[in-house]
Parts: sequence; C-alpha cells; structure tokens
Amino acid sequence: MYLQTDRHRSAIRPLTDGRLVSQAAALVGLSAWSCDLATEQLEWSDGVFDIFGLPQDTHFERRDTVALYCEESRDIMLRLRAQAIEAGSGFSMEAQIRQPGGELRWLRLAANTCVENGRAVQLYGMKQDITLERLRWDELRRLAENDPLTGLGNRARFQSEFLDLPAGSERLARIGALAVFDLNGFKGINDRWGHAAGDACIARFGERLASAFPAARLIARIGGDEFAMLLPSSVPAPALEAGLRRRLNGLVTRVEWRGTLIPIGVSAGLAFAGGTPEETFAAADAALYAAKRSGRNVLRVAA
Repeated sequence: MYLQTDRHRSAIRPLTDGRLVSQAAALVGLSAWSCDLATEQLEWSDGVFDIFGLPQDTHFERRDTVALYCEESRDIMLRLRAQAIEAGSGFSMEAQIRQPGGELRWLRLAANTCVENGRAVQLYGMKQDITLERLRWDELRRLAENDPLTGLGNRARFQSEFLDLPAGSERLARIGALAVFDLNGFKGINDRWGHAAGDACIARFGERLASAFPAARLIARIGGDEFAMLLPSSVPAPALEAGLRRRLNGLVTRVEWRGTLIPIGVSAGLAFAGGTPEETFAAADAALYAAKRSGRNVLRVAA
C-alpha cells in the first residue's frame, strides 16, 4: 500500500531549518551535545547548561562535568562510553547528577559515535531532563510496593525482594534470616474497640518494628496483622536472635488510642537462611505457629 499524489497536492519536503529543529526539540526538553575525542572539547546547547546547573560563561572541562554524575551513574556512563567508542556505536541510559548547588537531577542521555577512516573521532547526542518523570515514577512505585496503613513494604514487595529470588543469587546471599510476626488476639481488639483502633495498633506496631530494626533489609506487612522482616547476613546468627529477643517486649507496649491504652501481644518465628526462600518462609511460619501455641510475646526459632 502506498500514498497517491496528484498535482493538486503538495509533496512532503525534508525539514532543513535548523532553528525549527531546535525549537521542536526544546518542546520536549531535548538538548544537543558533542565531544571531540581528540581534545575532549565539549559543545552544548543551552538546555544542557540548564540540566547541569552551569552558567554558560563558566570555564569547565569534561572531567568537571563527569564529576557531577552520582557515583553509580558515573560508573555506568563511563563503561558504556568506552564500549561505544571501541565499537563505533551508540548507547542510551538514565543518569542521576548533582548540580554544583547540591540539587539532584535525572537526565536521559543518548549518544552516538562519529567514525572517520575506521576511527572514532566524536561522540554526539541528546540529553533530556527527566527529573519530574522520575519523581512521578518513584511515587507510583512507592504506592504499588508499600502498605498504605504502615508505610512499610507490602506483600507484593516481599514477594519480589525475597520469595521470588533465585537460589544462589547475590541478593539472597545478603539475607541472613527471616522473622515473621503475628499480633495476638487482634480480632478481639477490633471487636472491642473497633476497626479504627485495630488500624492504629497495626500502624503503631509497624512503626516500632522499623524503629527497633533500622538495619533490616526489608520490613513488610504481608497480611492483616502479619509482618515479615529480612535481617542482614552481615550479622552473626546468635546476635540476630539475641537482638530480636531483647527487643520483643518493647514492640508490644500498650498503644494509646483516643485516651485508651490498648494492650497488644505478638508471636514471632525466626528462621535462618540456608535453603530456598520458600523453605525459609515455611520454616519461619512453622516457628511462628509454635510460638502462638506457647503463649503471648514468645519467639520460636526454626530447628
């Protein structure tokens, strides 16, 4: 299928007006840049100066701008740049930078290599400020991964950060133990004081967990009154268990709600990592139910 034209219609002409191209690019925040590889001389359009927070009359060299990239982004950018120069190809990435005034920004970087006589002589491309885009994305991700009542991780996040990890993965190796918690008699709180009081107890318990275990890799609410906590492998197992026992009573002091002090209790199960995430979770869950059968404010460790 093709388009038919006649003498009453105008053919589409190539756009050659450089000023119009620049204006159109500016509408979506695109700014051009280039780097001469022999001299490392940079050329920027106005928008790139704005992204980096640098006035156009400032004297700077390429190494000065590279230093503005945050460490992780800088390492990735330098690696991709070197690969592109060697292969005579291009790359794209999102990078975080810190302006001279301290403000953090995000940019999208697209680059290509100009090759002459088989040798890379220039890098060129576009940069785009995507700070607002990243902020919106981070907020959407926070809403998707966090429990709205406690602000902790939710079941989906616990699934992705633990249960779905493959055996032998680096992330799994950083997890030393899993602790699971269940509030005792929670239905009785709802029945006696109402669901608003129950929500207050859930929220307060979550705050206490986060405050008592700041080094935890993840604390998540995985059910109505159930919580899970991933503890780091950098702490020896005896110290993990001792720290959990030492802090258990502080987690269950009464919760003040509308002038009433509501008593809460908790059962806890602890399992040290070693098998698959599913096996560790099953072991911690079994220890939790053993604790619930034993009484209030009890910790049981999986065999």
